[in-house]
Amino acid sequence: MNLLSAQQFLGFLSAAVLVTLAPGPDNLMVLSLGASRGRLRGMAFGLGCAIGCLSHTVLAALGVSAVIAASPTAFTILEVLGGLYLVRIGWQALRSRGITRADGTPAVGETAGQLFRRGLVANAINPKVIMFFLAFLPQFVVPSRGDTPWQIMQLGVIFTLQAAVLFGALGYSAGRIGQWLARHAGAGLWLARIAGVVLVGLGLKLIVSR
Repeated sequence: MNLLSAQQFLGFLSAAVLVTLAPGPDNLMVLSLGASRGRLRGMAFGLGCAIGCLSHTVLAALGVSAVIAASPTAFTILEVLGGLYLVRIGWQALRSRGITRADGTPAVGETAGQLFRRGLVANAINPKVIMFFLAFLPQFVVPSRGDTPWQIMQLGVIFTLQAAVLFGALGYSAGRIGQWLARHAGAGLWLARIAGVVLVGLGLKLIVSR
């Protein structure tokens, strides 16, 4: 089984980092928890969210490979639908106002372990995240390298690891980062815009390449 090429790895990692840093429910909750409940709880929730991505990786690898085996036409339809989905969420990011208030802060009494499980389960059962992985990961698969499921698994593990690192850093530095973002509201807006351009570009590329 071949490992990803350097080009695949760097291209995917760059896109994954931008998507992870773009303002969204997960990283806003990590920031909120880290600032209000302490570093440990913020990091625990973020780590749970990141590890929850592994379940979507398995589903993406099995689902895409099953569709390929069943029908090339069905796989083309899946790619087009995935491209449209990426364009949609990219457009939403472009229209967003950047950093917004994070609602739904858990109760004070929740332990770090409880918050880890909460992040893990919330991410693992989120249908929007499942759709995102089904659309996002195959974009970086190189058919000529063969073994599509293995490539998708590697991409999913990379996404999970970078998310764990970034969410951990957000939770650990939540107080300072929150203060900085409060003073520089435009930073969150630009992160959302950049991620939106990346997602729209990937979606259009997938549709046009058909």
